[in-house]
Amino acid sequence: MSARGLIVSAPRSSSGKTLVTLGLLGALRRRGVAVRAAKSGPDYIDPAFHAAATGAKGVNLDTWAMPPSLIDALITDTAENAEIVVVEGAMGLFDGVPGISGRSGATSDLAERLRLPVLLVLDVSGQSQSAAAVAAGFAAFNPAVRIGGVVLNKLGSDRHRTLIGDALKPLGIAVLGAIPRDETLVLPERHLGLVQAGEHADLAARLDHFAEVAARYLDLDAILAMAAPFSAGSAKPAALKPPGQRIALALDEAFSFVYAHLLDGWRLAGAEIVPFAPLRDEAPAQDCDVCWLPGGYPELHAGQLSAARVFQDGLARFSHSHPVHGECGGYMVLGVAIEDAQGVRHPMAGLLSHATSFAKRRLHLGYRQARLLHDNPIGIAGDVVRGHEFHHASIIAKGNDEPFVDVIDAQGRTVAETGSRRGHVSGTFFHAIAREG
Repeated sequence: MSARGLIVSAPRSSSGKTLVTLGLLGALRRRGVAVRAAKSGPDYIDPAFHAAATGAKGVNLDTWAMPPSLIDALITDTAENAEIVVVEGAMGLFDGVPGISGRSGATSDLAERLRLPVLLVLDVSGQSQSAAAVAAGFAAFNPAVRIGGVVLNKLGSDRHRTLIGDALKPLGIAVLGAIPRDETLVLPERHLGLVQAGEHADLAARLDHFAEVAARYLDLDAILAMAAPFSAGSAKPAALKPPGQRIALALDEAFSFVYAHLLDGWRLAGAEIVPFAPLRDEAPAQDCDVCWLPGGYPELHAGQLSAARVFQDGLARFSHSHPVHGECGGYMVLGVAIEDAQGVRHPMAGLLSHATSFAKRRLHLGYRQARLLHDNPIGIAGDVVRGHEFHHASIIAKGNDEPFVDVIDAQGRTVAETGSRRGHVSGTFFHAIAREG
């Protein structure tokens, strides 16, 4: 592997990591640099923005949910034909879950495993020299994680930059960029994070703006020089086995949360992905072996999905003889009804007997380890799968279906939500990422 890499991280969320990452990707691509991107953690939305900025697919790297061999394989694949790989962190640099060293899910795990330097983004609004103290603390916290430089975000003035830069000089921490306060440097958000890349009619213009800002305010030459060669193996992926030879995959604005590494792994194993769009009232192809309904935003399209009779009738017909599995939003659609944000009840597929509500919302967030209770599209009975749960919907009627999995969180505590299974149909709120390994 000849590519070099770096990690964009920050002391906390909402510091400007995505702005800096997208701007850096776009500015380097304009220079003719072959650039690829990855996202630390179980995030579906940022990789789509990365793909738009680079022209190549984005990928997730998760040290808690993925075995080390899978991370090595994914980063090796990502770096192929690339000159530089930019990894965008999640939350704060050292934020993870307690447990085995190197498998906390923190961005710092990747920095340490891959031996990549960190470009630390500091939101300096409301502080000056104190920003240097924050950077010093991050630089000293774990000697195996190297801070290669900082980007000062939301800078107030030239004097503001001088105060912070002078405080950083004795620490030997370089300022590799300083971005002034600018209300246009934002991406719209909704309840699960950023509005998805495919929903922005002006996405190209936004990315161009970010690239222009990066080219103007970041020291691109110094950042390229900071990047380090990768240190990773080339072991074969070990995510999930294909659930069938031909996989009918729901894919549209309501069903879009599916990990690239899963689809790539299925294709590599010889499976064929056959997409269909429930929001266009399309049904799964009846000659497929299995139907997979990923997560997304069905609560925002509940009325349209409820009225999609070709989709619902075709899904029911498919389920008579073939497995159907739903994750999170897909699981909600498999139930009898979804209650939208206004409390309006919309009938759904009814292939499982639970009902969910987005009006009675509560955040469910965290890593999940699940033991499969039956043979199903994710694996065979007894398999242990790691994944993640992130949704605001609540189950308002549990129904009478069999439990699908036994689930614990990252601390080993039992999780009440076990998913459901009836006949060929199964579903759960957690998203599977990889087999335990």
